Amino acid sequence: MGGAASAIFLMDIKGHVLIWRDYRGDISVSQAERFFTDHIDNESDPAALEPVAHENGVTYIFVQHKNLYLMTASRQNCNAASLLLFLHRVIQVFKHYFEELEEESLRDNFVVVYELLDEMMDFGYPQYTEAKILSEFIKTDAYRMEVAQRPPMAVTNAVSWRSDGIQYKRNEVFLDVIESVNILVNSNGQIIRSDVIGALKMRTQLSGMPECKLGLNDRVLLEAEGQTARGKAVDLEDIKFHQCVRLARFENDRTISFIPPDGSFDLMTYRLSTQVRPLIWVEAQVEKYSRSRIEIMVKARSQFKERSYATNVEIDLPVPSDATNPNIRTSMGSAAYTPEKDAIVWKIRSFPGNKEYLLRAEFKLPSVTAEDGAPEKKVPVHVKFEMPYFTVSGIQVRYLKIIEKSGYTALPWVRYITMAGEYEIRLF
Repeated sequence: MGGAASAIFLMDIKGHVLIWRDYRGDISVSQAERFFTDHIDNESDPAALEPVAHENGVTYIFVQHKNLYLMTASRQNCNAASLLLFLHRVIQVFKHYFEELEEESLRDNFVVVYELLDEMMDFGYPQYTEAKILSEFIKTDAYRMEVAQRPPMAVTNAVSWRSDGIQYKRNEVFLDVIESVNILVNSNGQIIRSDVIGALKMRTQLSGMPECKLGLNDRVLLEAEGQTARGKAVDLEDIKFHQCVRLARFENDRTISFIPPDGSFDLMTYRLSTQVRPLIWVEAQVEKYSRSRIEIMVKARSQFKERSYATNVEIDLPVPSDATNPNIRTSMGSAAYTPEKDAIVWKIRSFPGNKEYLLRAEFKLPSVTAEDGAPEKKVPVHVKFEMPYFTVSGIQVRYLKIIEKSGYTALPWVRYITMAGEYEIRLF
């Protein structure tokens, strides 16, 4: 285990401490405040401050949120990434309680702040950071004398992300497999950058304490089972799991086994760096006539199978900033000139596979231009779209099993969506 934090400080924008919690008694408030104000004064741009600093044997780690700074200090060899993550989780919990986390909300709720800091960190080690669990036994109402309250099961149990006794009349699991395609194509039509970022997003409405098992067409798993994938097996990279997943089980036999939190959460994210063929290809021809008129012809072509289709397609085509009097015609969808973006926005509600559509636009240009004018910006074409029932990687959910000791039957629903991420095509 990494070193522990000595204290946590909540400070205003000038670095003055508003609230602090001392866990180990080896760093004073004045020492932390003096370091931080000096640190800010020595930096010309406060936004460029490095989040980790070391001075006189003390490591300071801080983040900024609106008009507040949250900082931990430690005299031990601490895990900086872990404490940075903890500070962000503290922000999320405070926002859950106070709606908006600002200096005023801290002053108005300092009693609750101290209660939360006591529960979220013990002797400098992070403990419970799930807002739903904390809200079960730390109330924002006025303090009331009661018989000693039994702590929620999630606090005394190894499953800190799920409470005991959850009940639903209808037990269901919704799983969305969402992939974002990032592509950058140069003016010669060559793909410079291409990757796919995927996420498995779940929403659970399950009673009790269910055990879930998820199987994917992961190449390593299929080869371990001695199976040859009938379809496409995928090689997943940079896999990151929610804390509920049993990592030891996954490392051993590639089975994704977990007790899910209640509600919505990201079960898993992954990346594929394989070469991706652009799903929607855009070409343009630009002709200028005697510096007073410009004509643009654009072809948009879908490069996927006919049985698939893209929805909510939006293509942003750059035009000269001094263009006027647009005359735009399209073979499909609608297009409009947006002067604030210096672009034509072409929208196609449904774009079937293996189809090509055209756009023609004519603009007037000023007859007189400055000889020493700034060179024209070469802005790329931006494309947005969504494709339901489709994934670029070919990832598939082979099974999703829900097992609970009461024996109820749960309904799993799986949906696949591909969308454009940073999707840019340079034309010039």
